[in-house]
Amino acid sequence: MFNLLTIFIFLFGLIIGSFLNCLIWRLHHKIPLTPFTKGGDKWQRSCCPNCQTQISWYDNIPLVSFIILGGKCRSCGKSISVQYPLVELITGVLFVMAYFLNYELRIMNQGSVIYDSLFMIQLLRDWFLIALMIVIFIYDLCWYLILDVITLPACLIVFLLNLGLGYYSWQNLLISGIIGGSFFFIQFLISRGKWIGGGDIRLGLLIGLALGWPNIAVAIFLGYFIGSIVGLGLIFTGRKQWGSQIPLGVFLSLATIITLFWGEK
Repeated sequence: MFNLLTIFIFLFGLIIGSFLNCLIWRLHHKIPLTPFTKGGDKWQRSCCPNCQTQISWYDNIPLVSFIILGGKCRSCGKSISVQYPLVELITGVLFVMAYFLNYELRIMNQGSVIYDSLFMIQLLRDWFLIALMIVIFIYDLCWYLILDVITLPACLIVFLLNLGLGYYSWQNLLISGIIGGSFFFIQFLISRGKWIGGGDIRLGLLIGLALGWPNIAVAIFLGYFIGSIVGLGLIFTGRKQWGSQIPLGVFLSLATIITLFWGEK
């Protein structure tokens, strides 16, 4: 039963990863996510970015279809971006990791695991935050932009989920959110927007509300540390120059997931 549950969670993660790919694409191209458009037209199904052919359900099975198709569109034969299977696979793996880490935490604290509402809320919070950070990671990596339509609603959702868990007081969460947002806002003011974008400020607020204090400090430190290492590597290999723009949200989202898993340790 335990192994079957693990497989189920992994498959669920693959499905969510497929949805995240769809979400990222539709947000960038401003394609509606709702069943009907403003003009009353039918919902636009997923299609090949190259030939615009609508993708059949059997060609849209997470991870499996990419392997069967050999990474190419059935209609035009153009290669499918490796982003799609990678996002699906990584989401599935991270969902399983989140389950096991919460499972182990319950064993250490209580000696057994009871699938009560608290356990489910924590798992839901972790899955939501993982999915959120994956979207921010990919979007900022591709287009150097962090969307308010993603971060602002997420601030309220993670705040309410954390209140439901009861691990942090609302005061702790608000102070942590203010610290996260202010850290980037000050840099924004000093540099007049050259170092930091407005999206980074909202992301700092979101991370603070999600992780609480002192984990917000851990996430920021990790984000800058990872970003510095990667940035220096890009400069030394000639792919970037001093002063080149680097998407900070990529490293902050990665640091958030790391802190979510191991910040308490």
